[in-house]
Amino acid sequence: MTPWRAPRRTPQADAVHAAAEADRTARPDAYALEPGPVITAALRGADPAGLGDPGHWRGGLERYLASARDDGRLNAVGTRMVRGTAVAGLRARLAMDRLPRADRPLDRPPIVITGGWRTGTTFLYRLLATDPRLRAPLSAELARPWKFAGASPQRREELIQAGSAANDLLDLLNPALATVHDHGPRLPEECVVAMNAGFRNWGFSATVRLDGYSRWLAEQDFTGTYLDYRNVLSTLDAADGRRWLLKAPAHTAELPSLAAAFPGATVIFLHRDIVQTVASGASLFSVFRSTYSDHVDPADVGRFLTDQTELWLRRAHTFRRTPQADSVTLLDIAYDDLVHDTPAVLHLIYTAAGLSPGDPAALTDRYHAAHPRTAKGTHVYTAADFALDEADVRTRLAPWTRPDR
Repeated sequence: MTPWRAPRRTPQADAVHAAAEADRTARPDAYALEPGPVITAALRGADPAGLGDPGHWRGGLERYLASARDDGRLNAVGTRMVRGTAVAGLRARLAMDRLPRADRPLDRPPIVITGGWRTGTTFLYRLLATDPRLRAPLSAELARPWKFAGASPQRREELIQAGSAANDLLDLLNPALATVHDHGPRLPEECVVAMNAGFRNWGFSATVRLDGYSRWLAEQDFTGTYLDYRNVLSTLDAADGRRWLLKAPAHTAELPSLAAAFPGATVIFLHRDIVQTVASGASLFSVFRSTYSDHVDPADVGRFLTDQTELWLRRAHTFRRTPQADSVTLLDIAYDDLVHDTPAVLHLIYTAAGLSPGDPAALTDRYHAAHPRTAKGTHVYTAADFALDEADVRTRLAPWTRPDR
């Protein structure tokens, strides 16, 4: 079996990468992954006090940059992306510091979709987001929530459209990504996009090899990260009666912090065959990382995804056995049920969330008509592509794949 190989770059993508490498040679300081220059670039002369207590962000920034530099195997585009992400995270801290903070629960507890990577979370998220009673945040909203606070409908549309540039660049650099995980400025986006400001973010390792950072992250407290995220949603809330619909596989690892920030939430936990979960996740990570690195080792990615999946599911397993689990409604859904009997699954979700089920079959039919499943190609992968032994994966993760409480 031939191992996974990075998608071949288009001439347009090659040109962008070549230009970035030339720029890095001419201006190496602009690509330095060091905290000092990054902080200076983010501040642009602003008062550093606006960044808040360094204990809330400095350690994460240092670990993120050091791991990207030492572990990431980054090309120039990847180095520029990491530096830009760090600068943007700090600027988000500055901007949010200027707004009044609402340190209180949301008016209505959200519906939160989580589970392992590639368990159907995106499909369910985007399907439910078509329900006019629910509101799922867009990428531009999560990245710059302060700009949307009090924005008129026209200004809101301008901000969303302006945010499409990053999506267009990603499409140019790596067209294959759309087949594995379609993305766009008007598609609901994962919560992790709003979690950059504190530099405690499991989403970082999806796009860049960050083994050192990930080991550090596993020991961190996410309470502040989730309270900050709740503040983001309060900033974005339009008080129009819609209920927040949220999604991120990374919530699997941090259910205690999620429950503390969103008491009363309905948490939908998706489950899929564990080999398919890990192998498909490894494929996603490999394709994503190939945008920013010319040296993606599929076996290394397979190892990382197995380790991460075990950690996340073990944590979720532990959470279920704590009194805190009773502060949210946990609803376990099998991937096969979601795919093969979607209306029945929607009925379960609406009932658990205290909403009228309406007509789930019609909602599903409308969604599939507007979003054909293979419109952007078929995602093909195998466990062997990433040097995964199926029997070993099943045996190792068996204790954490049973949702029983």
